[in-house]
Amino acid sequence: MAKQGQKQSSEMDKIKRVIEKQTGGKVKMVKLGFNPKRMVIWLLVLFLVLPFFISLMSGPLPVGKVGLSQLLTDIKDAKVDKIEVQDEKLLVNYKDKDGVVESRKEVNEGFVEILYRAGIDPASVNFENKDTSASKAWQNVLNIFLPVVLTGAIFLFIMRQARGAQNGIFSFGRSRAKIFMKGKQNVTFKDVAGVKEAKQELEEVVDFLKHPKRYRAMGARTPKGVILVGPSGVGKTLLARAIAGEADVPFFSMAGSEFMEMLVGVGASRVRDLFDTAKKKAPAIIFIDEIDAIGRQRSRALTGGHDEREQTLNQILVEMDGFTPNEQLLVIAATNRGDLLDPALIRPGRFDRRVMMDMPDIDDRQAIIKLHSQGKPMADNVDWQKIAKRTIGFSGADIENMLNEAAIAAARQGNKTIMMTDLEEAALKVKLGPEKKLKQSALDLKMTAYHEGGHAVVTYYLPKMDSVHRISIVSRGSALGHTLIPPQADRYTETRSFLVAQITSLLGGRTAEKLIFNELTGGAASDIGRATDVARTMVVKMGMSDLGPVSVGPRVDMGEMGLAWYEPEQVSEALKAKVDNEVAKIVDGCQKKAEEILKKHKHKLDMVAEALLKKETLEAEDFNAIMKAK
Repeated sequence: MAKQGQKQSSEMDKIKRVIEKQTGGKVKMVKLGFNPKRMVIWLLVLFLVLPFFISLMSGPLPVGKVGLSQLLTDIKDAKVDKIEVQDEKLLVNYKDKDGVVESRKEVNEGFVEILYRAGIDPASVNFENKDTSASKAWQNVLNIFLPVVLTGAIFLFIMRQARGAQNGIFSFGRSRAKIFMKGKQNVTFKDVAGVKEAKQELEEVVDFLKHPKRYRAMGARTPKGVILVGPSGVGKTLLARAIAGEADVPFFSMAGSEFMEMLVGVGASRVRDLFDTAKKKAPAIIFIDEIDAIGRQRSRALTGGHDEREQTLNQILVEMDGFTPNEQLLVIAATNRGDLLDPALIRPGRFDRRVMMDMPDIDDRQAIIKLHSQGKPMADNVDWQKIAKRTIGFSGADIENMLNEAAIAAARQGNKTIMMTDLEEAALKVKLGPEKKLKQSALDLKMTAYHEGGHAVVTYYLPKMDSVHRISIVSRGSALGHTLIPPQADRYTETRSFLVAQITSLLGGRTAEKLIFNELTGGAASDIGRATDVARTMVVKMGMSDLGPVSVGPRVDMGEMGLAWYEPEQVSEALKAKVDNEVAKIVDGCQKKAEEILKKHKHKLDMVAEALLKKETLEAEDFNAIMKAK
């Protein structure tokens, strides 16, 4: 059937081209087909409307009714102009009335006989007998055939629906992969920035599929799989779309969750169907997004090893590296949870290449910003280098969202270009959320100002900390204020002195509250939590305490269905107590350092708080001017 449909389609295309060549214009081909739903609807309309038209054929519609005795009285009084007799129905036209009035007589009784009985001369009455045999014949035909036709159409519709449902049952095991052929995807490697190493790896793989003879001459085999591992938003799926746009081979795209259904065995069946279809079109590429949905570590006999997800994973393992070789077939997968994947899935021979995609560095961010700023009117004062430094920790998706928010803000304000201030506000909105105008009391605002000022002043006098970028008491998200201290450069290693300075800076807000108001608020809860987490990590994982280089944290393994289980800790209760003491020692030491700085520079804290209460927001230049003033 499919081949026949393709043949008919090609013939129609030939006819279209011949007609266009002869007429010199465009021809639109309209495909006519049988639609049972539409047929049923038209039959219903016909069944309801046709009696109305038949009644129109039989004569005008009456505007009123009159009894037979009253009609005879009106005839005697010479009020009737004309009467039309249609079997038992009498359509009467009065001399002094507009329209037709209906009256009724007995079916087998003649109108002339009625006039004689009433003592009326039939010759004095203007009446006409109308033949209704034709309309009656049509009514009889409709009464017989229309219900039969309507019933048959409904039965046909039900049968077609049932056949479709039956086909749907048997199609559960077929893959639902989207197929992209060459020219059907408008994203290429030129549209991807900030992932140089990953692009190089994938460009090489695509080139292998395009020119296999060049590599086979050197004895190289086709890589069976490439897995992209990295946090959300770094461009894994975008790279896959670029591969679909660059490759000269069919590209099959499917999400990991699309393999799973409630029916047992559906996932494995879809895997088989996907690989069989791809093999027929080899060389080809299969892309599985979010593969951790089906590729997690298999169970440790918690459920007997027979759950649907595990059988799907087993089928993928067999298809990628089983007894049947997959020549010219490449599998690309993406996940942000590479630590959860089964070791048998990510070994060489299945996924030969593991491409790690990290957050972009400053050069990558600058390239991403320039890429996504295309088509957006930027002001002349926009400093790309400054924006790249300002967006440390942003993923590619965050940067794209920031530029979009800046464009929206500029359009809302009626500007013709996107200003630097729009980009700064957009970066804050992406990171912290939009501004919220809360009605706070004067005391709450003052406490918030001193809290944020405490963070900033302590940070200023810590030599290992980065510079303060902005201080604000404007509420954003769940925070009543914020102090931005972005890194001056991308940092890949952490030193003990920097981590201690970071904890000290985090405790600066709470220390300022206690110093000025002799009171504590709940606003420091998140600061305390972050400071404690950093201190515990230093002790438990990094060995940055008097306990020495000893890892005392629990070892985590992922069991069945992603449930974490912990290996028994080989740590005594005495050592656990020492860990708690070391954490407390680090936090207490940092709090004392923050208290020392704020007591020594209390006048600077007062100046910063007063400036915040007046302006609400202090930029780096304003803050540094206050700190350098005498």
